[in-house]
Amino acid sequence: MRLIESDVSHLTLHGERIAYRKAGSGPDVLLLIHGITSDSTVWGRVTPGLARGATVLAPDLAGHGESHRARTDYSLGAHASTLRDLLLTLGHTRATVVGHSLGGGVAMQFAYQFPEMCERIVLVDSGGLGREVSALLRAATLPGSELVLPLLAASRLLDAGAKLGGLLGRVGLRLGTDLEQMARGHATLADGESRAAFLHTLRSVVDHGGQRVSAANRLYLAEHVPMLLIWGEHDSIIPVAHAHATHEALPATELAVLERSGHFPQLDEPERFLEELLDFVARTEPAEDGLRLWRGRLVAGRGRRAGSRAAL
Repeated sequence: MRLIESDVSHLTLHGERIAYRKAGSGPDVLLLIHGITSDSTVWGRVTPGLARGATVLAPDLAGHGESHRARTDYSLGAHASTLRDLLLTLGHTRATVVGHSLGGGVAMQFAYQFPEMCERIVLVDSGGLGREVSALLRAATLPGSELVLPLLAASRLLDAGAKLGGLLGRVGLRLGTDLEQMARGHATLADGESRAAFLHTLRSVVDHGGQRVSAANRLYLAEHVPMLLIWGEHDSIIPVAHAHATHEALPATELAVLERSGHFPQLDEPERFLEELLDFVARTEPAEDGLRLWRGRLVAGRGRRAGSRAAL
């Protein structure tokens, strides 16, 4: 399935430009949230299939793609608030929230802050579900990394990595997509504003030891929300063990492990990705307004042991 990029639109929220792509006009709204150093084009191979029966919105998060790179708050909460405002501005009050990598953490934060707007949660190779993360991302949080990133972004190694990734992808090896997308992402860090946005975003969720933000101790609040985990079995950035652990802790969640995928299953296996996501949406009923339910769970859950810093 070839990659298709829909036209990008822009609007201004709170004085800052937000870019987004929209496709379809169906009754269900699918909000697609990309990961760090990525942008809305990462959904290009699955957008046409999703848009046949739904309205698809794929924004560029602040600091990414064609959205603004102002010196601002790049926390998960700030991203979630911007997405809430984007949805409302475009006339949508509820959505199925689909988050990839960092976008998974944003999706869970969105559900936590605005439960009345979240119909379903789909987490794709998501951050925020365990400590482990790739050594490259951990290294980028270290002091002085801002001095190294310009060299990395300008290095011929990126071109070589992208070419190797494309070659491996053409012969069906999943390493290709991870390597190619990592090279593409690091190439976006050539200018100072993009590097600053990347470092602010990354350091809000990752440190030298791994992921700082965990949803583990608050996921019970979303037990009434249909939740699907989609993961590449060969993810080289966030291990599939996080998906299995989350599924074991929350048996009501659904889990689809894509055997031929790495960190980007929507690119590695777009047909299978579409099959899993569309089937999940068709089979599940949207969650009801969660505020009343969440209050009951908060009261009942006061005795739960405190966990690590949480996104949800």
